[in-house]
Amino acid sequence: MHVIAGKTLRQFWERYPDAAPSLRAWLKRTENAHWASPQAVKDDYPSASIIGEDRVVFNIKGNHYRLVVHIPYQFGQVYIRFIGTHAEYDRISATEV
Repeated sequence: MHVIAGKTLRQFWERYPDAAPSLRAWLKRTENAHWASPQAVKDDYPSASIIGEDRVVFNIKGNHYRLVVHIPYQFGQVYIRFIGTHAEYDRISATEV
């Protein structure tokens, strides 16, 4: 998959260094993935939450942080839409970011 806005992840792990190992692992695994459907994401990440046909929420660092992505499966792309703490996540609409 081609990850769009990966810089957002790097900026986040600079602010929250404890998230860096988990985000780097997620980034590497995602870049090597070939997700054609939400089920393919769930096969790789059983704890991921599919919210709509093209939005996925990942728990990062043992559920300390939340990552929301938009995946247009037909194009093989993953757009970073949000990364933040649970408190920050609670203030957004994951389907609209």
